[in-house]
Amino acid sequence: MKVLQLCNKPPFPPVDGGTLAMNSITQGLLDAGCQVKVLTVETDKHPARLDRVPDDYRSRTGIEAVYIDLSVKAIPAGVAMLCGQSYHVKRYISNAFAAKLKSILEIEEFDVVHVESIFLTPYVPLIRNHSKAKIILRAHNVEHLIWKRVAQSTTNRLKRWYLKHLSLTLRAYEVEHINDYDGVVSITQGDADHFRELGLRRPSTVIPFGIEPEDVPDATPEPASLFHLGAMDWMPNRESISWLLDKVWPVVHKQVPQAHLYLAGRKMPDSLMNAKIDGVTVVGEVPDATRFIASKQINVVPLLSGSGIRVKIIEAMAAGKAVVTTTVGARGIDYTDGVDILIANTPDEFATKIKSLLDDPAYCRSVGDAAARLVAERYDTRKLTERLINFYKERIEQ
Repeated sequence: MKVLQLCNKPPFPPVDGGTLAMNSITQGLLDAGCQVKVLTVETDKHPARLDRVPDDYRSRTGIEAVYIDLSVKAIPAGVAMLCGQSYHVKRYISNAFAAKLKSILEIEEFDVVHVESIFLTPYVPLIRNHSKAKIILRAHNVEHLIWKRVAQSTTNRLKRWYLKHLSLTLRAYEVEHINDYDGVVSITQGDADHFRELGLRRPSTVIPFGIEPEDVPDATPEPASLFHLGAMDWMPNRESISWLLDKVWPVVHKQVPQAHLYLAGRKMPDSLMNAKIDGVTVVGEVPDATRFIASKQINVVPLLSGSGIRVKIIEAMAAGKAVVTTTVGARGIDYTDGVDILIANTPDEFATKIKSLLDDPAYCRSVGDAAARLVAERYDTRKLTERLINFYKERIEQ
């Protein structure tokens, strides 16, 4: 099977949840014997850096990147607002990307064009005009829900109004175009249900993020260590860390003074990098995320908004880490609260759940072990790729 994978940001190197999820698809398809061609958008926020991509990956995927300027511009944003258009989507429309996509489709034939995210939907008509391939949307999130939840938690009235507007126009776009595809692959059942509520009539399936269990390194974790790992240029992550530091960490640190919190991730703001907070080390971007995870004991993910599945939680669970998160953070994971993950939705609950793990190392290990078993059983890349290929075949045979 020959697949063209269109990515809204470079899938390699996998540096955040979105790129990890895309790269998991790429590697899974390649390992299953499929031919994969990758065409990706690159931006100032997410440069391609193809010179750093391993030769084997480049030769197997033929990866190409086209730069799109996604910086927010006042006049285009204003026009989009007046016209009721989704500025999120409009920014991805590029003559250069369209030209490159067209040239690829004119040279090669594909069985499937796999589109990562709703933001690349404007290119579906071009694909239809130049290919007989089935077009599959891999929806990482119900995108408008992220902005709706962020708007609800924003205190600035003007900013809240604008974020709500962005959410509404993005919702309208999703409603209008969700049936442009031959099939939709959601990451969580909740997202799949929401797409049905929005009017999805096309075939759909749920395939979560996958991980290779053997990729998890062995390491002895630092006692009483907690960590958060996430890109800080994603608004829900910034929101969650502010909540953690303001409302949860002071309680934990007072009750368990020996506990230490590590904050890691790309685009760490200077305000955090320069902050002096008792019991907190702000690491910033780490060279090896898997080894960083392995070196710590408890993963804290106090996510208050967002959609899809939290890839970093799956990674931490695969590494045998006890995870404390919110209902939002655990959305899409087949968890059992108190067994393979701990759920807390208020500052007091969050602090109490963290303390229960710090006070009882045996319980902490048992939660981590149960988490690793869950991931091995339900989030194995090979099993999930097989399901994805079967979904492709069903669409092709229709």
